Amino acid sequence: MKLVSYSVLFLILNFGALAIGNLLMASGPQKEWYLALNKAPWTPPGWVFGVAWFTIMACFSLYMAYLLQTGLTSKIILLFTLQFVLNISWNYVFFNAHQVAVGLIVLLALTSIVSIFTYNYWKTLKLKSVLILPYLFWLFVATSLNMYILIHNK
Repeated sequence: MKLVSYSVLFLILNFGALAIGNLLMASGPQKEWYLALNKAPWTPPGWVFGVAWFTIMACFSLYMAYLLQTGLTSKIILLFTLQFVLNISWNYVFFNAHQVAVGLIVLLALTSIVSIFTYNYWKTLKLKSVLILPYLFWLFVATSLNMYILIHNK
């Protein structure tokens, strides 16, 4: 029963983070600033971002539920909170403040946190650790897209 409760909790938190991030983005991908940027040739179509984030947050919620059952709560909650804040803040920094370099730093920090989750708890969760891999992969993609924009838009 704890797994179900933790899963629901993290589904609410993670999809809440997506909703907050979407609000902070304020239609950024449709605004002139973003549309005028020179974007990476591998930038996926807009709908892919929605599918990707839905999948990532569903998997990450299950990952966190399994992880919280291990009893290592204080460190897990700290890492989760850092991840939560970084995930949300990138939307504002990139799309509203147009701070592409700061956005890249935020993504690198977020990737570091998710990498710490992956590395530190792989032995604990074993095969269940594959649930965090979509998040890690997507962050590599997002970082490359952000970096391309930084380099190719002077």
